[in-house]
Amino acid sequence: MAYVISDSCVSCGSCAGECPVGAISEGDGKFEIDPNSCIDCGTCAGVCPTGAIASE
Repeated sequence: MAYVISDSCVSCGSCAGECPVGAISEGDGKFEIDPNSCIDCGTCAGVCPTGAIASE
């Protein structure tokens, strides 16, 4: 299962720089995770300062 980013995202970009497969990109108003690229490692959730990232 891929991770998802909720509306609590403040677009800081911390997650995108940590993703080992580049599955995270800046979307409209918040960052987004490509579910087809996400390897479910959880690294992004660990660095998110607002807790906006969770397993789907």
